[in-house]
Amino acid sequence: MHRARLYRSTPFRLALAFGLLFILGFLISGFITYQYLKRELMGALDTSVTEMYAVTTSNYAPNDMEDLVAAIEAYGRHPTSDERVFSLVDPNGRRIAGNATVPRLPDGLASITAREIGLPDDTVFRVVSGPVGQNRLTVGRSLSETDDFEDIALFSFAWVAVLTIAFAAVGGVILAKRAQRRLDGVVETMVDISNGRMQARIPLSGRRDDIDLLSIQINDALERLSRLVESMRQVSADIAHDLKTPLNRLKMTIQDAMGRNERREPIEDLLADALGESDQINATFEALLRISQIEAGGRKVRFRPVDLLGLMNDIVEIYADV
Repeated sequence: MHRARLYRSTPFRLALAFGLLFILGFLISGFITYQYLKRELMGALDTSVTEMYAVTTSNYAPNDMEDLVAAIEAYGRHPTSDERVFSLVDPNGRRIAGNATVPRLPDGLASITAREIGLPDDTVFRVVSGPVGQNRLTVGRSLSETDDFEDIALFSFAWVAVLTIAFAAVGGVILAKRAQRRLDGVVETMVDISNGRMQARIPLSGRRDDIDLLSIQINDALERLSRLVESMRQVSADIAHDLKTPLNRLKMTIQDAMGRNERREPIEDLLADALGESDQINATFEALLRISQIEAGGRKVRFRPVDLLGLMNDIVEIYADV
């Protein structure tokens, strides 16, 4: 029997469609989560830089730059100073203190690359700039730590997406094979029926799902079809049995008529008998056909109400003596 290819089967296509929808939903939710995480990390960095700027400017007193310069130099000697930017410049843009010379930036938060401030790197810094007396202070932190967190999150999402796609594909194939195996059972049963094995039935899984309900309906139809075919076989046997005797009598009558005809004897009575036998054969044949049609449900339109009480009274009267 020809089996449908798995990739052409409806269960596999449905499983594939649901798998793709699930993967698409996961990717969309992952993208939204990644963007939210990135925004939160950037917000936390901005808050940290703003606080660091406020702490640094707290060391400044009007007409007293020594504490501010000392604090900036101390921050510049910190082990993580390469991840931070401290720049105090005079109105002419000359560095007074710090580990970088930052060009004039607008007040507030801004992003700047390491090369723009004379550092040999491609790191991006998030900085806060503002006036301190006649001078200008810029404080910032690099985005390397934030980028590391983003890379970890992106790498994790990528691996989860790959595993999700793999599980969806494997699960879709397994579910499709199970559903296709049951559909193949339906096809095999119908092939058996078409080949004359009327006792074949679709196997049920017992889960009472939609395929089981469909299989039950098909099995019921096959059962009715089997009974109908068996009834037709029985009708054929009955016709052959009931017509055998009158056909033999008709044959003998015709043979007698042929013999009389050869002897020049009258054959009218034999012809009349032959006509009567043929009428009886036709009546018997029509009766058997009516019975078979009634059993098959094909003559119910000609049914009429019957007086069962009168019928039973007639039967009782006929068989009372017996």
